[in-house]
Amino acid sequence: MKILVLNCGSSSLKYQLIDMDGEVVLGKGLCERIGIDGKLKHSGKEEYAADITMRDQTDAIRIVIDALLNKDHGVLNSIDEVNAVGHRVVHGGEYFSSSVIVTDEVKKAISACVQLAPLHNPPNLMGIEACEKLLPGKPQAAVFDTAFHQTMPPKAFMYAIPYEMYEKYKIRKYGFHGTSHKYVAQRAAALLNKPIETINIITCHLGNGASVCAVKKGKSIDTSMGFTPLEGLVMGTRAGNMDAAIIPFWMEKEGLSVKEVESILNKKSGMLGLSGVSSDFRDIEDAKKQGDKRAEISLDVFHYRVAKTVGEYAAAMNGVDAIVFTAGLGENSASSRAAICEYLGYLGLAIYSQKNSVRGQEIDFSAHGSKVRALVIPTNEELMIARDTLELISN
Repeated sequence: MKILVLNCGSSSLKYQLIDMDGEVVLGKGLCERIGIDGKLKHSGKEEYAADITMRDQTDAIRIVIDALLNKDHGVLNSIDEVNAVGHRVVHGGEYFSSSVIVTDEVKKAISACVQLAPLHNPPNLMGIEACEKLLPGKPQAAVFDTAFHQTMPPKAFMYAIPYEMYEKYKIRKYGFHGTSHKYVAQRAAALLNKPIETINIITCHLGNGASVCAVKKGKSIDTSMGFTPLEGLVMGTRAGNMDAAIIPFWMEKEGLSVKEVESILNKKSGMLGLSGVSSDFRDIEDAKKQGDKRAEISLDVFHYRVAKTVGEYAAAMNGVDAIVFTAGLGENSASSRAAICEYLGYLGLAIYSQKNSVRGQEIDFSAHGSKVRALVIPTNEELMIARDTLELISN
């Protein structure tokens, strides 16, 4: 059973072809600069790169299919070998609490959520419609970033604003990174050799975009991102939580428009705005080693905010069995993991520094006798999408 996984952005397309008999990645790649000029990076039987004009997502997917079928670097003899397509879709609103087979009604619901994710849902939908043209008859699944968090109770997802704002515009917490949180939570339970329905896990997806999720007995009961990915932790360029009154104050003092403030909060704030160095944590860690005080403060703020959120979710679940670190920073920065865990001794967490020195590998780095397990688990959203797609078409 071979499943093509697509992640369509406004000007990029990531893909993987996965053989679900053994969950082996047969080929993968990236289309960039769609609608500008077009670049393809493909890995199959061999590496391949090319500059190819891509006017839109349909062009990009056609080029992906050609790359997968190419006699030199491809991995397929016929497109008929592809059994289904799984799509990452960012926002499913309140329509979807799980992944679904794509139908006309599903496409309408994805379109209705465009106002909630104007940068992401349109290209996600374009990818689905392109596959309908290029791979007619192939079943397609939509796997939503927000779906895993639809198990949150109202006390977690409601904002204390006039209730009619929720009724009219569906203003509430949705949460994101759901596919990643779901994957690493399930993997953590497997590593601990315990049924996920019996344990509480806090998953920390820490990268340029970052979020924390409380997974109680296999279900998301709270997460740090909100109505948009701007809420929650300090991130690479996003401000995270802040006093809402700052916005009108700032607009008045600086004469800024709504769009300008939105751009600053999403693209010029976070670690970039605090440090003045970069949005890349590696650059900031290097600057700290060279004595840059702002870089040091930025990292302190980030670690403190993550640890506070972990503590909040431990309270929400009345205890935690394991804390999982994943994504770029979570998987690769031993110093960040150690700094965050240092705050969590009150939970009974103790770590073994030598085990914590890994990068990008699964490991339990908690010390002997620690009451809470600390794990590094590399995320695999593409595999989670493929698994959901397989389950849907099998049923």
